[in-house]
Amino acid sequence: MGRKVFDWAGFSYRRLRVWLVGVWLVGVMAIALFASASAIAVSGLPPLTGELLAQRLAAPVQREGKPMIDLSGLTIDLRPEQEAFATQFYRQLQDSLNGGQRPPGLDLSGSLIQGSFDLQRLGLRVPTYGEIALGGLDEAVLQQLQQDQRRLGQLGQLSRSLLLEAQPTKQNLFIFQVPLRLAQTTITGQLNAADLYFLGRVEAQDAVFAQAADWRDTRFARSVSFTDAQFQQESRFRNSLFFARSRFNQVSFGGPVSFQGAEFRQTANFNDARFDQAADFSRSQWLKNADFAQSRFAAATTFARGQFSQSLFLTEARFAAPVTFRQAQFQQPVNLRSASIQRQADFGDARFGTSAYINVADLEFNADEAQILGSPGQIGRAFSVPTLGGNETVLRNLVRNFRLLEQIGDANQLEYMTERLRLRQLRRRIRSLDLNQATAAQLQRLGLSPKQSEAILARRQQQPFVSRADLLSLDTVDLAAYVKVRDRVTAGSPPSPLARLVSAGRWLSLGLLLLLSGYGTRFGLTLGSGLIAIALFGLMFWVVDRCRRRRPTPLLPERSETAWILASFVLLLSLGLVAVLRSAAQPGWTLACIGLVTLPIPVGLIGSLYRRGRYHDLLEQSYFVENGSLRELQLLIARLPVIPKFPFYRERYTPLPTDRRWNWLNYYDFSLNNWLKFGFNDLRLRDRAVPGLISALVWYQWSLGILYVILLLWTLSRTIPGLNLLLYF
Repeated sequence: MGRKVFDWAGFSYRRLRVWLVGVWLVGVMAIALFASASAIAVSGLPPLTGELLAQRLAAPVQREGKPMIDLSGLTIDLRPEQEAFATQFYRQLQDSLNGGQRPPGLDLSGSLIQGSFDLQRLGLRVPTYGEIALGGLDEAVLQQLQQDQRRLGQLGQLSRSLLLEAQPTKQNLFIFQVPLRLAQTTITGQLNAADLYFLGRVEAQDAVFAQAADWRDTRFARSVSFTDAQFQQESRFRNSLFFARSRFNQVSFGGPVSFQGAEFRQTANFNDARFDQAADFSRSQWLKNADFAQSRFAAATTFARGQFSQSLFLTEARFAAPVTFRQAQFQQPVNLRSASIQRQADFGDARFGTSAYINVADLEFNADEAQILGSPGQIGRAFSVPTLGGNETVLRNLVRNFRLLEQIGDANQLEYMTERLRLRQLRRRIRSLDLNQATAAQLQRLGLSPKQSEAILARRQQQPFVSRADLLSLDTVDLAAYVKVRDRVTAGSPPSPLARLVSAGRWLSLGLLLLLSGYGTRFGLTLGSGLIAIALFGLMFWVVDRCRRRRPTPLLPERSETAWILASFVLLLSLGLVAVLRSAAQPGWTLACIGLVTLPIPVGLIGSLYRRGRYHDLLEQSYFVENGSLRELQLLIARLPVIPKFPFYRERYTPLPTDRRWNWLNYYDFSLNNWLKFGFNDLRLRDRAVPGLISALVWYQWSLGILYVILLLWTLSRTIPGLNLLLYF
């Protein structure tokens, strides 16, 4: 009886033990199945197992004519708790990607990679010393690889020579030989792609990088695409090198991003990208176009010390935080058309090549809320707009910005550009052809074809042209034809003859202001113009006063006096020419304008004087007299060029001493009195026995002098801050 009880107890113990083991195994399998089902349920993707990995490695697929290891549409678990699988994954995949004569590429499109992803472990390690045994490399890529190899070797030697104790240093280069596809791939952990040479294309469209992505010192030998990718944390592309075209279109950078020291040897596209945190492009190099059109920068952005060999496109870009271009170098235009600067843009110490400028057409900028900084005397010359229409507010805000910064020279330069555009607008209004009234022959003389001219005539019969842009609505008129004629045609109501005459008057006066003073922005130009005029009129007065006749009794100056006056004239004329040539934007037109104002009428008067001859009283006395009671430096604003009529004052004036060798100085003094209303002696024209032509010459210069003084004071008030208060009050 007791034995049976023992057997039953033993039997029950064994059954219990087996039952417990079975329950444990079933639980483990259930947990594994539940985890697998959960992974599939969460990601919707099947998990990658060791068996499936071996199958995919053994059977590459063909994609675009190239073998690829297909790991797309899978959940790849590389978290620390799956260390054994991660080790197997990296080891087997590295062997497949770096073995054989034609290793396959890697396709991870649409996969979910859980945990950190280390691309270095899939690359081929390059030795620090020795030759690189890889064929098929481009010359530029091979040179860069050898350069990096030498750099790391030198750094290793330097660290070993400076450190007393041996310390581990990172001196590795890795080559990723095959194309890499990460389209729509999600990486939940950190990505390590630093110090890698990607010899094939990298395609990461719509990829999601949930943690930090490290691409430091990476070299991309082929094109790379991150279109629509999401970098949710920090992204590091520091010192990266892009040999081919790079696409970052519509990329979202949720964390800080650094392209510091990066080099783009082909076109780089960042259009419609979003930068939510700080973006660092300092010391970057752009050998081709850099396109940031429609990009949005929510935090501080820096392009400091960047080098742009081609155009930089910031069209419709939005800068909600400060952006800096300090010490940047631009060789081609910077396009800020329709961009928005809401805080600050700093172009301090930036250098612009001969072909470089900043296009600020339609720029959204408020001088009361934002600032544009730059090197005084330089930044104002860098701005440009194609037309005045639609940009007057932009230019006005820029002028206000630099006046608030007390950069008067830059503000004046912008106003000068504004008035030059206005002059062009007035000229177009005077000379332009009205599309609603032009004949076919007139349109063809502008460069349009007969077919295009007929289309314009047919269009205006149905509906008149309202603006020049209506030309683009015609099928026969392309953009090239429109650009060719847009500045020579107008539309709408045609101007009346009186309106054209008023516009011509405004055009003439504005042109004179621009040529003679840079619209009040260039004091040196105004002063140089005055020196030329003073020298010319001084010589003219000397000629009419000292060279009177040769027969019967010669009334001519001595040779020494002639030499002195001519030498002094050349000296003054040279000083004026140097000032004009250094200050004028169009020196030839400026000199032509000075000559047109100062030469035709005076030369005509002098020619008529010598043609008629002089037969009057007091012929042997000078036409000019000086006030002997005053010898002082004085302002002569209210002084008229003729002696007073009252006899008491007339007794003070005596004729110029023509027998003195220094008498030629008096003629320049008289010219200075008439032109600048400033001089050393009170010199005037006598009012008896004086030919009317000489009086007309003197009064002509005096009238021009009034206008010149107004121009000079206006220029001074615009070029010297605060001087306008002294002049007006």
